[in-house]
Amino acid sequence: MNNRDHWEPVMESRFLEIDETDQLLQNNEGDHNDVDPVSYEEAWKTIGYGKFHVLLLALCGWAVSSDAIEVLSVSFMLPSAQCDLHLSSTDKGWLNSIIFVGMMVGGYFWGSLADRVGRRTVLMGSLTVNGLGGLVSSTSQVYWLFLIMRFISGIGVGGSIPVIFSYYTEFLPKFRRGTMISALATFWMMGNIIASGLAWLVIPHPELGYYSSGFKYNSWRIFIAICTFPSLSSAFLFMFMPESPKFYLTKHDEARALDSLRTVHRMNHGNKAFLIKRLILTTEREEVESEDKRNPRCMENMKSIVHQTQKLFGRSLRRTTIIMLIINFTLSFGYYGLWMWFPEIFSRVEKYGGSLCSHAEVNTTGTNTMTGCNPIPENWVFFEGFMTALSNLPGNLFTIVMMDRIGRKPLLAISMFISGGTVFLLPVVKTKLQNLLISCMFGAVTTVGWNAIDVLQAELFPTAV
Repeated sequence: MNNRDHWEPVMESRFLEIDETDQLLQNNEGDHNDVDPVSYEEAWKTIGYGKFHVLLLALCGWAVSSDAIEVLSVSFMLPSAQCDLHLSSTDKGWLNSIIFVGMMVGGYFWGSLADRVGRRTVLMGSLTVNGLGGLVSSTSQVYWLFLIMRFISGIGVGGSIPVIFSYYTEFLPKFRRGTMISALATFWMMGNIIASGLAWLVIPHPELGYYSSGFKYNSWRIFIAICTFPSLSSAFLFMFMPESPKFYLTKHDEARALDSLRTVHRMNHGNKAFLIKRLILTTEREEVESEDKRNPRCMENMKSIVHQTQKLFGRSLRRTTIIMLIINFTLSFGYYGLWMWFPEIFSRVEKYGGSLCSHAEVNTTGTNTMTGCNPIPENWVFFEGFMTALSNLPGNLFTIVMMDRIGRKPLLAISMFISGGTVFLLPVVKTKLQNLLISCMFGAVTTVGWNAIDVLQAELFPTAV
């Protein structure tokens, strides 16, 4: 046997080892570059549910509660503030409505900005504006300054309400959204209960606070200040949460989207291996790619906001947008048109008896108890407010169980029909107990409609808008 015959098997073995090594390297590269990407919805089957989603529900729910507290806090302090701020019925109407004017401005601005800079960033900013506006309003000694501060607070509320549902929904697979968003919506009821409970605990105690010749910080102002804690604490806690991975995907930032999902996976499964290497959107991918190639900055963001608005009224979304605007308007008109006035209605029925429609404007501009202005309503008024807030519970429990079974649209339609019918009973009630029962019925049924529309809005519009 010559040397050539001796070396050929050895060289052949070496070449085989080299080929195997090259194949392994190619496979490793393929793990990163050539592996089939996982769709966003499929990714949640791997990640599942766990500690992160419990934390997410608690934090987003706390933020929803903070919005409810801020919106409703003014209605509870109106009977007491009328003496200090010399309020007429018209002034009370403006104080009740000004926060919604701010929400209208803030909802458009913050909501559009959330599609450009991220949900988490906008939530921290809007919740901070909400809290600081409310805190400064508690120090206001004159009506006009209090009104301006409530408007600023409304700008913050208008940002956090829609964005919080987008942020929460984008961490959930579609088949669980109905139940989970209904669970999140129950925290609005919690905010109602907290606001009415705090009003009951704090406002009836005129001995609380600080009084001087030029500055007064009495119990209803302390109540307003305490009501800002949920929004400010929520803004702080969101600093420790990940950004929406679905938002990152709309920006073609797959690496950050995977990082967000990896954070969720780590909290749910500990050190278990995270196997997702590539991630894509599915139905929204082509639309997002054509929209986001420009990557606008600074002043160009405003042009982008206008572009997004035009898109909402484009051919594909125009019908959905218009219908949802009409439904939102009618729900808000009926719900807040009554809810913000319930404490005042209860106060007048308690003082003067009869139907809520039988009283002219009386005793609304006095300056102290000696001239007929009683700054502290009776305890029954606060009890009625608390029970009306608690009446949301049956509606919330019903939607958690039935949202995915009955469907969003049937629940919304039935709720609006029944709640509208209950309003016609209000003018004929004569006692405070009857008034309370009708108010509770209205609150319970209307809650079903709000929960249904919250789910619909999160599902009907693409992430990019």
